[in-house]
Amino acid sequence: MKKLPLTKNGKSQKLYAQAKKIIPGGTQLLSKRPEMFLPDYWPAYYKKAKGCEVWDLDGNRFIDMSYMGVGSCILGYADADVNKAVDSVVRQGSMTTLNAPEEVELAQVLLKLHPWAGMARFARTGGEAVSMAVRIARASTARDIVLFCGYHGWHDWYLSSNLADKVSLDGQLLPGLEPAGVVRGLKQTAVPFKYNDINSFLALMKKYKGKIAAVIMEPVRNHDPQAGFLEKIRTETQREKIVFIVDEVSSGWRLNLGGAHLKFKIAPDMAVFAKGMSNGYPMAAVIGTGDVMKAAQNSFISSTYWTERIGPAAALATLKKFKQENVASALQETGRKIQEGWKKCALKNQLKITVSGIYPLGHFSFDHQDALVLKTLFTQGMLERGFLATTAFYAAYAHQSHHTDKYLQATDEVFHFIAKGLASGKPQKYLKGPVAHTGFRRLT
Repeated sequence: MKKLPLTKNGKSQKLYAQAKKIIPGGTQLLSKRPEMFLPDYWPAYYKKAKGCEVWDLDGNRFIDMSYMGVGSCILGYADADVNKAVDSVVRQGSMTTLNAPEEVELAQVLLKLHPWAGMARFARTGGEAVSMAVRIARASTARDIVLFCGYHGWHDWYLSSNLADKVSLDGQLLPGLEPAGVVRGLKQTAVPFKYNDINSFLALMKKYKGKIAAVIMEPVRNHDPQAGFLEKIRTETQREKIVFIVDEVSSGWRLNLGGAHLKFKIAPDMAVFAKGMSNGYPMAAVIGTGDVMKAAQNSFISSTYWTERIGPAAALATLKKFKQENVASALQETGRKIQEGWKKCALKNQLKITVSGIYPLGHFSFDHQDALVLKTLFTQGMLERGFLATTAFYAAYAHQSHHTDKYLQATDEVFHFIAKGLASGKPQKYLKGPVAHTGFRRLT
């Protein structure tokens, strides 16, 4: 496969060097830092994007076989149907003193898809929507403690877990998160438990009995729930009158039309959606039972840009197309093909990898002491072949068979190269730059 020359001196790389001097952390999202992929060489900025293709500032075209907007563009970049809906409301006015009628329609759509729920509130990002849900749960129960499993954003309620133990969050998604700036009075108000470990959950239920406001968790991420796990949590939270919140920011819409909890036949008290529900336009939702959600009126939860019109219009168009085109089925099939392809390529090249995640949100890791070096080599080799790639693949409806076939051909080539590097005993010598970062690290 023809290779692209990698450069440190492209427009994107130069702009990022400037950004690090004037933007703390370099980017607004940790997951988009070039250091997380290929330090010095990753094209940090884009000029345009369409489908699953992205053009950097130098005009280089890449096929995005990585995160697709960190899971936000579930249909694909610049989807024509969603853009048409957005263009319409932009021309008519996206913000006024009055409210957008689309938010009522969106609430009706979400509640129809989730019969257990009776009310909805809206925000524009996943992290703030989860914080809203936690606030409402605490207001509803007049309790403080939150038990959680999984990653739930950057806000104080969540990072406060690391006030009690600096590694509390390490096993949830991102290691090394510092609670700097988080009020120490929040210590021990957010306590983690492990997915599929019902005993750790029950021990916390006993320890904090009568003090728990909410249990919040992702219904599924890297592994399916074990038989009875979600059901037991639902039973225990109901018995103790604890608000059970499912965080569907990542899992929502990828396995089915609605939240993944519907697939597992779990009726929570609240659910949170964002990312894929509006295909790249800012939108988030919190839905819940009427009894719990009415507590939102007793707490000040309000923001000007939660009332703009673009987000709801984009969400309505996205969910309409999602239903019409049976997008969830397509995502499952594409993700399955990629995960099986990873395994075949690894076996062919005698590499040991571990594949995990639901099909639409797949991951693999190298089973080697130099796993991070090999991950960086993979990204380097794939970038040379015209792919934005890492050890994860988030499926989008825009990924067609010619994209996936070409990607797996390139994967086979790069795995072969990595195997040769391992055989040499010094795989790091094949890197053109530093090893990629993992977790949270301060940029210097």
